[in-house]
Amino acid sequence: MTAGDLAIEVRDLGVRFRRNRRGRRSIKDLFADSSRRSRPGEFWPLRDVTFDVRPGESIGVVGRNGQGKSTLLKLVAGVLLSDEGSVTVHGGVAPLIEITGGFVGDLTVRENVRLTSGLHGMPKAEVARRFDGIIAFAELEDFVDTPYKHLSNGMKVRLAFSVVSQLEEPILLVDEVLAVGDKAFREKCYTRIDELLAEGRTLFFVSHSERDLRRFCTRGLYLDKGRLQMDAPIGEVLDRYNADYNGG
Repeated sequence: MTAGDLAIEVRDLGVRFRRNRRGRRSIKDLFADSSRRSRPGEFWPLRDVTFDVRPGESIGVVGRNGQGKSTLLKLVAGVLLSDEGSVTVHGGVAPLIEITGGFVGDLTVRENVRLTSGLHGMPKAEVARRFDGIIAFAELEDFVDTPYKHLSNGMKVRLAFSVVSQLEEPILLVDEVLAVGDKAFREKCYTRIDELLAEGRTLFFVSHSERDLRRFCTRGLYLDKGRLQMDAPIGEVLDRYNADYNGG
């Protein structure tokens, strides 16, 4: 399999954090300390992780809290930098990660749609063409000129999902976004993701919902203690995970 046949390549991936309130190392630290050794107060939420994702695959990432799932997603998205190994992404990504991040409280809904869409690379003409659809999906027709900071949390999530799901990037990164919002909105999200998958998008999906993982994913990656324990069809991965943590 050549690089041209892949959407995502991950090789011997590792990232190191600090157990203090500074959290991730600063840029100064990155230049000052190129050592890969663990130091007091540091830990590796991910290490020695290797896998490939082919275009059009639907991958579910499985594991308990704190086992590196969201960290892996952020590394694939380019939000975090690795300390070991590499992540290569072939094509743009539409990131549904920390979904309301990047919106500006004092700007209106209208202004935030334009700003956020533009930051994700959507041309102005395309934003204008899709604007009414974005607002309608988010059910915010009566709040277009309301400052974002005055929206409820549910409204903010609806707006963010609506904007990001309109991006035409080939790779969709989703981190627990379907766990928020009311039932009716979740069903709209399910339908929209089904549509994106039908278009041949690649899905990289982190969730604790076995129902959602079985619905959207054909393959699973099982992370435990920052290591990739299993890479197999999603049903087999979920069976292994359930057996490990439910006494099976």
